[in-house]
Amino acid sequence: MLRTIWKDPERYRQVYWSRFGPSVYFPGDGAKRDEDGDFWLLGRIDDVLNPAGHRIGTAEVESALVSHPRVAEAAVVGRPHEIKGDAIAAFVLLRGGPPPADAGERARLADALRDHVGDEIGKIARPDDVHFCADLPKTRSGKIMRRLLRDIASGRALGDTTTLADPAVVDALRRQYAAAED
Repeated sequence: MLRTIWKDPERYRQVYWSRFGPSVYFPGDGAKRDEDGDFWLLGRIDDVLNPAGHRIGTAEVESALVSHPRVAEAAVVGRPHEIKGDAIAAFVLLRGGPPPADAGERARLADALRDHVGDEIGKIARPDDVHFCADLPKTRSGKIMRRLLRDIASGRALGDTTTLADPAVVDALRRQYAAAED
């Protein structure tokens, strides 16, 4: 007898196996294979934003950002926007150190990253907000806690932070995000 966490073998087969056949298990993560045959995990495919009626995967925007030579790591989340529905907020770690200290240079770099995403995916995917940060909130196993980034970008109270590797990262991001909004 097939045992599942749902205690409903038929539902298990329907949800996990019927879409692509009995030999393929689909957990909901996207991946791509490069020219060397290596697989690159892109993240959840159900993590999509809806800016102005267009469905855009956060992994697509993150991948476009990381393809820029100055970007080491990026996380993208949505925040409410009164006209577009979702605004795209990007949290970016740069290669080779902190972002430029000069506000004008930071703004030019943020514009260059927006343009890069626009060239890679399309103008509708350009981030509304680009926030340069020293680190991203991660679990002890290294997974980025996008839920907390959504809370920060939306101005909501933070949810549970007990699984964070370094809770100080969230406090620093909240202060930085609030300062950028002023």
